[in-house]
Amino acid sequence: MEWVDGKRRCFWANPKNPLYIRYHDEEWGVPVHDDRKLFEMLLLESFQAGLSWESILNKRENFRRAFDGFDLEKVAGYGEEKMEALRQDAGIIRNRLKIRAAVGNAKAFLAIRKEWKTFDAYLWHWTEGKVLHETGQTSSPLSDAISKDLKKRGMKFVGTTIICSYLQAVGVIDSHEDGCFKGKDSGLRPGLRLPLGLKEGKL
Repeated sequence: MEWVDGKRRCFWANPKNPLYIRYHDEEWGVPVHDDRKLFEMLLLESFQAGLSWESILNKRENFRRAFDGFDLEKVAGYGEEKMEALRQDAGIIRNRLKIRAAVGNAKAFLAIRKEWKTFDAYLWHWTEGKVLHETGQTSSPLSDAISKDLKKRGMKFVGTTIICSYLQAVGVIDSHEDGCFKGKDSGLRPGLRLPLGLKEGKL
């Protein structure tokens, strides 16, 4: 689809939502190495479960306000009173289980940082620091493996589909479609090549 600005974008980008278009053009698929941003996206993706990403993106600034600017340490320290306040906040998704999971996931995120120094180091070791290229997938052996590991570490709402979406969002996987002005001609499409270690179950 060619747009009025002459650019071609991925099919899912809603031309009627400028916020969505900016996200597609400026954020989606751009490699992220900042732990605060990695936590923000993980929290938002976990709230997406069963919903559309556009609906979450439209509430992003409300989430930012409600979750103290996605301050990892603050979120990890939320108690029952704060979680109940979040349940009463009409600006976000008021799902009790997802709110509780966000706090638990923040604690697990901190534990991973303690082990790996940064969550960035943990996340990108799965691909040996490389960006993978694939389209048309909602899960993969890579998202399966990371999802399984995060669940073992105590995270919730991190199923393989959510993690695949997360990897695409933070640029571990580049899923811009062929023809999209943000797409790459190189890489593997539609399949996904995994680092040797992951194929052998060593990562």
